[in-house]
Amino acid sequence: MLTHLTPAGVRAPFAAYSHAVEVQAGARLVFCSGQLGISPDDLVPETAEAQAELCFAAIATILAAAGMTLANVVRINAYVTAREHMKPYMAVRDRLFPSPSPASTLMIVGGFTREAFKVEIEVVAAA
Repeated sequence: MLTHLTPAGVRAPFAAYSHAVEVQAGARLVFCSGQLGISPDDLVPETAEAQAELCFAAIATILAAAGMTLANVVRINAYVTAREHMKPYMAVRDRLFPSPSPASTLMIVGGFTREAFKVEIEVVAAA
């Protein structure tokens, strides 16, 4: 149902991600809004790694409501507020998404709705 594409003639990915993921016709799609690193009881951890863990935990819960898991993720869009947050975010992503990895974009942004937030993650999943 999913074909991960990393074709010859395009520079290899910089990290653990696929250049593209093809989803076969007839698949159900879930588009998950950006999730911030905040717990259900409104606690925001200090580190980008802990915030990324919370983001992906929320995404896993949302996908479970649709009968899916993180293994169904075909695309990740992630945002961090500083270059030093990239590596901790990527450590969590790489642990949760072993090869073949989803298509992925990581951007450094100026900030989120609250200064304490360092990471926001949105995904597209298919089943």
